[in-house]
Amino acid sequence: MRAVWYEETGPAPRVLQLGEMDDPQPGPGEVRVRLHASGVNPSDVKTRAGLRSPIAFPRVIPHSDGAGEIDAVGEGVPLSRIGTRVWVWNAAWRRPFGTCAEMICLPEAQAVALPDGTSFEAGACLGIPASTACHAVFADGDVTGQTVLVTGGAGAVGHYAIQLARWGGARVIATVSGPQKAAAAEAAGAHAVVNYREGDVANAILSANSGQPVDRVVEVEFGGNLPVTMAVLGEGGVIASYGSMADGEPKLPFYPLMFRHTTLRMLLVYLLTAQERAQMITRLTAALEEGALSHAIAARFDLADSARAHEAVESGHMIGNAVIMID
Repeated sequence: MRAVWYEETGPAPRVLQLGEMDDPQPGPGEVRVRLHASGVNPSDVKTRAGLRSPIAFPRVIPHSDGAGEIDAVGEGVPLSRIGTRVWVWNAAWRRPFGTCAEMICLPEAQAVALPDGTSFEAGACLGIPASTACHAVFADGDVTGQTVLVTGGAGAVGHYAIQLARWGGARVIATVSGPQKAAAAEAAGAHAVVNYREGDVANAILSANSGQPVDRVVEVEFGGNLPVTMAVLGEGGVIASYGSMADGEPKLPFYPLMFRHTTLRMLLVYLLTAQERAQMITRLTAALEEGALSHAIAARFDLADSARAHEAVESGHMIGNAVIMID
């Protein structure tokens, strides 16, 4: 099979290699997926760059997200799974070989049925962005009748969080950094959009909610946004955070949070429990089958252009996901 790999960390053009590897064979309990699309996430490029830890294996095929068709199964897996369209999760999490290749073998539970109306390129966005959004929105219960604040509403996770919260019956307010991103958040379905670089952000959020506090925050920047969050979150509110790059060690206002009965949820989608994963997949599948989700594909690349895909993600300029098409 053709695959892209690296054997040392560093800049994408220098370390990513395209070549041939033996076709993988599924072991007991595994399926082999012939991949049609591979999603490139910020975590993938940070790992390849060596920003998180030294390289974990002698050779690494990057990318945790992808979609394709099962073409072989291992012992103990029903033959009926062959031919199934699937999306995969955690393909490169604590594993050497991810989805930037023509094939992948992995435990059958990590290959989830892809609804017929969802394309492979969309399926390559479900493992991290959509799953993170779905868990952040619904992990603490239904949102019907609530107001959900989605920070970074034009980001890959924010795009899905807006749609899922609205699908779940919530009023959705999104924050963005400029007009182009505001248009993206509005297109995703946000009821109101606030530019966090202009004016009194907290007051603008409250005004967008008829002066009332919000019930939940899907948070891309916990530390940096904490002063605004404290000003807009109501009693019994939830902060579900998946990032805090601007302030990695924020000072926590414990008693103000405690006296509002606040729930702080720090989430890492790779580490969902089996029960959390199952609940998230059930919700996400239902939303997909109901046609409630659009998918923001900002750029498509060929397998041979994987380095350019990594550089595009690193640039921070894309509004949406980068996907490598493998057909």
